[in-house]
Amino acid sequence: MWAFRPWVGRWVPASTRVGTELAAYAQMCSAVEGNTTFYALPAERTVAKWVEQAPADFRFLFKLPQTITHQRRLVGSTVELNEFMARLAPLGERLGPVSIQLPASFGPDSLDVLGQFAAGLSSDWRWSVELRHPAFFEPGAARHGTIDLMRRYDLDWIILDSRAFFAGPVMTKEEQEAFHRKPQLPVRPIATGPHPVVRFIGQNEAEANPPFWEKWLPKIVEWLGEGREPYVFFHTPNNVEGPGLARRFHTEVALLAPELAPLPESPPVGLFG
Repeated sequence: MWAFRPWVGRWVPASTRVGTELAAYAQMCSAVEGNTTFYALPAERTVAKWVEQAPADFRFLFKLPQTITHQRRLVGSTVELNEFMARLAPLGERLGPVSIQLPASFGPDSLDVLGQFAAGLSSDWRWSVELRHPAFFEPGAARHGTIDLMRRYDLDWIILDSRAFFAGPVMTKEEQEAFHRKPQLPVRPIATGPHPVVRFIGQNEAEANPPFWEKWLPKIVEWLGEGREPYVFFHTPNNVEGPGLARRFHTEVALLAPELAPLPESPPVGLFG
């Protein structure tokens, strides 16, 4: 997300008007996850506004609609997929890997369905998959078969790391809701495509998170050295500290990989910023 008003005056300028939050966010971070497309397609004028506000090197990572992933479970969804692609096509190179987030009930017995769906995807677009069934994370034939499938179709495996969150307190309303909603799965840091995606779910208290992301630093550097372009996103139950965590993590990676492109210069956030 980018239109989060608690960030105004904290991470983006206090002068940021409603409807211009994306332009302000893009001065601070170089990519964003878009969750709204999971529920409904954006209007054409909305997409045009995104193109206007986001610089050419900014990347959007949107989710496929739930009608495709959860209701139709990737079967018989050609019409919906084409509508989704046509609506987002104006983003052009600003469009990063599209997320195929599958429900926890989508298990290894449905792997052939994923393969058939992947075979029909446009190679001109980038695609990523988030699996939530526990069997995909256990050693064995199911996991090996999944890795082979992902590599065959150049799909990126979205890695969800919620260890920091589940190690912390569950006190606030947001923390309680996240405790019951967020998946708690093993972390298997493997890259199957050119754009690995890591979704780090942390604690509201900013300083509680760096010890949990330390192991990611050499892995991200390794992927960069292999010529991959990883995406790392930070979430917390209240999301207030998200942009600061992202920028701090990027700084720590850059210390180990000086060739890493810098983030945009963070704008002043004061009253007249």
